[in-house]
Amino acid sequence: MSLKMIRESNVMYSARRIKSPEDVIDLTGRFLEDADREKCLAVYLNNKNEPNAIHVVSVGTLNSSPLHPREVFKAALLCNAAAVILVHNHPSGDPAPSPEDVAATKRLVEAGNVLGVELLDHIVVGRDGEFVSLKGRGLI
Repeated sequence: MSLKMIRESNVMYSARRIKSPEDVIDLTGRFLEDADREKCLAVYLNNKNEPNAIHVVSVGTLNSSPLHPREVFKAALLCNAAAVILVHNHPSGDPAPSPEDVAATKRLVEAGNVLGVELLDHIVVGRDGEFVSLKGRGLI
C-alpha cells in the first residue's frame, strides 16, 4: 500500500506565508463567513509556515463544535504538516473563547506534542472581523 499526496494548483495556497493571526483570517475568512453554526477549520503548515491544506475539522451546533485530537491530527499527518492552526467561529458574534475552547486547545497542544505537530494557535472569529487569538492571550 502506498499513499500519494496530490497538490492542488490553487491560488489560495501559492506564495502565502502565515506570519500573524490576521494572515490566518485572510486565508480562512470566506469559509466561515455567514456560518449559522460553529465550524472549526484546521490550517496545516509546512516548515516555512506555508499552508499545505485547509480541512474542516468539525461542524457543530449554534454554540458548540466538538474538537477531538484524532480529527485534527489525522489530516496533519497525511499532509506532512509541521504545524497546525485552528480557526473556528462563534455565531453569536462574540469572539471571546469559552472555557471549553481553552480546555480543548490545551488537550490539542498535548496531543500535538506527542505527534510532533505543533499547535501554533487557535483563533476564535466573531462578527465584523473581530477575532481572538488564544496564543495572543497567553492561553497556549
